[in-house]
Amino acid sequence: MAVFVANESGASDVDEVRLAALARFVLDAMKVNPLAELSVMLVEPKAMTDLHVRYMGEEGPTDVLSFPQDDAFDASWSESVDDDPTTLLGDVVLCPDVARRQAEQAGHSFDRELSLLCTHGILHLLGYDHAEPDEEREMWKVQSQLLASWDGADGADGARGAADGAADGGEGRRGDQGRRGDQGRGGGAGEPPAAPAR
Repeated sequence: MAVFVANESGASDVDEVRLAALARFVLDAMKVNPLAELSVMLVEPKAMTDLHVRYMGEEGPTDVLSFPQDDAFDASWSESVDDDPTTLLGDVVLCPDVARRQAEQAGHSFDRELSLLCTHGILHLLGYDHAEPDEEREMWKVQSQLLASWDGADGADGARGAADGAADGGEGRRGDQGRRGDQGRGGGAGEPPAAPAR
């Protein structure tokens, strides 16, 4: 699985290597096709505000936006179909400045908040949503389990087994129950995303 992280935010305290490892961990735990590619972009508040207004119709910067590349992309994978061409899963866009404020409000570390937001964004790319209460409960449950598995493994490569059942269990909600990341729909980096879907 290829994960590309681009830090265009100017934030020097972002651990891009750890963020890429987390993204690979989540994709592996969710049994995403290993030929999929994911882009994680970190942007400054002005860029995030522009995206938020343009694609979600909402003012101000937000914490995370997700732009699926291909609605027809099947993220699942089986060894019998290993000759599929590489496919772009999509883009997760994070705003470190917003994440930093939210981490302080939630009482946890900046790295923890970025991990939460990145996981949240990836789940949106995989079709999870939180528009309805039952969808929200399911998404928060899967998200909590993935983060617990990541924490228990401390991000180690050998932790894949610990996360194999991430989509099947786990209790609790996202650590920031009052906040919600947003989901946009659209193209990859350098391409204008299509209209957002809610």
